[in-house]
Amino acid sequence: MTFTIAIDGPAAAGKGTLSRKVAEAYGFHHLDTGLTYRATAKALIDRGLPLDNEAVAADVARTLDLGGLDRNVLSAHEIGEAASKIAVMPSVRRALVEAQRAFAIREPGTVLDGRDIGTVVCPEAPVKLYVTASAEVRAKRRRDEINSAGGSADFDTILADIVRRDERDSGRSDSPLRRADDAHLLDTSEMSIEAAFSAAKAIIDAALKH
Repeated sequence: MTFTIAIDGPAAAGKGTLSRKVAEAYGFHHLDTGLTYRATAKALIDRGLPLDNEAVAADVARTLDLGGLDRNVLSAHEIGEAASKIAVMPSVRRALVEAQRAFAIREPGTVLDGRDIGTVVCPEAPVKLYVTASAEVRAKRRRDEINSAGGSADFDTILADIVRRDERDSGRSDSPLRRADDAHLLDTSEMSIEAAFSAAKAIIDAALKH
């Protein structure tokens, strides 16, 4: 019997870092579902295929290998832009949700993070967390992350981008970003990653005892 942990939330709220820590602590498989959209977009770009053909994009999504997703490669800005174009296509979403559900049943357990894990991908997950933070805090984190990697980033530009992404993610008709009714809320605005991890661990440990 597998144990699935669903972690949702907006961009730069810390859900990726938290998910990786949780997966490592429990020896579970981890999937950043956002990377599945980026990997599909990269495959289209690499093959010189159009980004506006839903049937072609869905075909590529169905053949995606979820085992070798490289976060560093897939985090490139142009891949993110391309991913946002295909992420609104219903047949692409359906193909990737099927792949994500297949991943979710791996033994002994899985941690999936994204925008619609608790609401669409794994609505029966025994643990659901919704990780959020204020847009300003998230923009500052993203800026610091870019600067520490040797890049340069403007706070106002990043903040505008985060607000735009939030609106797009929450406003789309297919699988919008929202907190599942039974998800535990973790607001990390004033929380270190260690504090967030401790809070998540207490919730998960309690669920594992049942």
